[in-house]
Amino acid sequence: MTTFVDRVELHVAAGNGGHGCASVHREKFKPLGGPDGGNGGRGGDVILVVDQSVTTLLDYHHSPHRKATNGKPGEGGNRSGKDGTDLVLPVPDGTVVLDTQGNVLADLVGQGTTFVAAQGGRGGLGNAALASARRKAPGFALLGEPGHAGDVVLELKTVADVALVGYPSAGKSSLISVLSAAKPKIADYPFTTLVPNLGVVTAGSTVYTIADVPGLIPGASQGKGLGLEFLRHVERCSVLVHVLDTAALESERDPLTDLDVIEAELREYGGLENRPRLVALNKVDVPDGQDLADIIRPDLEARGYQVFEVSAVSRHGLKELSFALAKIVGDARAAKPKEEATRIVIRPKAVDDAGFKVVAEDGFYRVVGDKPERWVRQTDFNNDEAVGYLADRLARLGVEEALVKAGARAGDEVVIGAADDAVVFDWEPTLTAGAEMLGRRGEDHRFEAPRPAAQRRRERDAERDEAQHEYDAFEPF
Repeated sequence: MTTFVDRVELHVAAGNGGHGCASVHREKFKPLGGPDGGNGGRGGDVILVVDQSVTTLLDYHHSPHRKATNGKPGEGGNRSGKDGTDLVLPVPDGTVVLDTQGNVLADLVGQGTTFVAAQGGRGGLGNAALASARRKAPGFALLGEPGHAGDVVLELKTVADVALVGYPSAGKSSLISVLSAAKPKIADYPFTTLVPNLGVVTAGSTVYTIADVPGLIPGASQGKGLGLEFLRHVERCSVLVHVLDTAALESERDPLTDLDVIEAELREYGGLENRPRLVALNKVDVPDGQDLADIIRPDLEARGYQVFEVSAVSRHGLKELSFALAKIVGDARAAKPKEEATRIVIRPKAVDDAGFKVVAEDGFYRVVGDKPERWVRQTDFNNDEAVGYLADRLARLGVEEALVKAGARAGDEVVIGAADDAVVFDWEPTLTAGAEMLGRRGEDHRFEAPRPAAQRRRERDAERDEAQHEYDAFEPF
């Protein structure tokens, strides 16, 4: 049964915003109570937060689909809908958030660090909030926006100061068990540990963390075995320790060859060239192991390595190794730049930034911009007055003027929004806009065909005006 997972694909969906309410206040002896529809509630966010008590992504491996709650719709009596509840997902320290193309979205290091993986939709405005001097009693409300939904990849990179690297069964887990209070599973088996082990070491006044990186064999950087899955765990370490088995029973292996193979895999993986290296010749408590250590130590020192002869069984040389590591870790911490408070960067929009643009495509014109696309999502196209309100907003934003400049003419096809929720319509320039075009609630005369009775009335009025003009112009003999 899987107990450790350090990479998962998470399907997140934020909550949808609640719809606004279109309501009119009704009370005895108050026939003109006015609009009192409340706003819809905001949809809940999906938030990743670092929790030191979490060490694996196992929960998300078993349950990869996570969704926040929706906002509630508004109600009459100026009652706004309840906001959706944010879904907070705890992740281990050192979790990297990527999109499905592999681009890094966030690097979560440090207790309490947060990242909004999916943002909830805005709630729609009720007709009370839409009322104005020109539109005193709107017969519509805005719809809530859908929450963001998508996939993110979570990768865990162990946050440790020291990484132990080496062949399987070189004794890395045993060293961690005696250097710290960690209790990894240890046995005399030729295959690799299946999970990284992490321990805390105290050397004098320095406290640091140490981790072993299992699964390193020839070809690990190309994905052979489990090496590629665990090589990411060495990226944050300040120092690497090569653990070499001086009591290996395989005749075709020797410590120097093991070192060259592991270094080749680290070099192929990349990004670790400037990390300091130490060599720990392990299992010198075995007579043959001590003899082999005496033979190869001069060669290692000639290569520039600082060499320590250690034994997890007799604990020989462990104190010297732990204090040497503490010094390197301390120097690395001192060399890091001091963390400064996050600066607030204000980036005002350009003077000529209209917030949208019109793109002429093959046979139609596309309006691209956050505001127009959001307004389209909020519009109830079954309500003529709501569509008229959208037309007024687009006209005030300058969309119609931009369409004219782009060469659009009456009857041309215009598209607003993304491909999955785009709105397509035949463009007719707005000649008039405002309260003078409104009829009963929910209606807008701009979206109605001329009625025959009204047309006949206009013709009679024109005939009467013409007759009156002829009468006034008549001069008697």
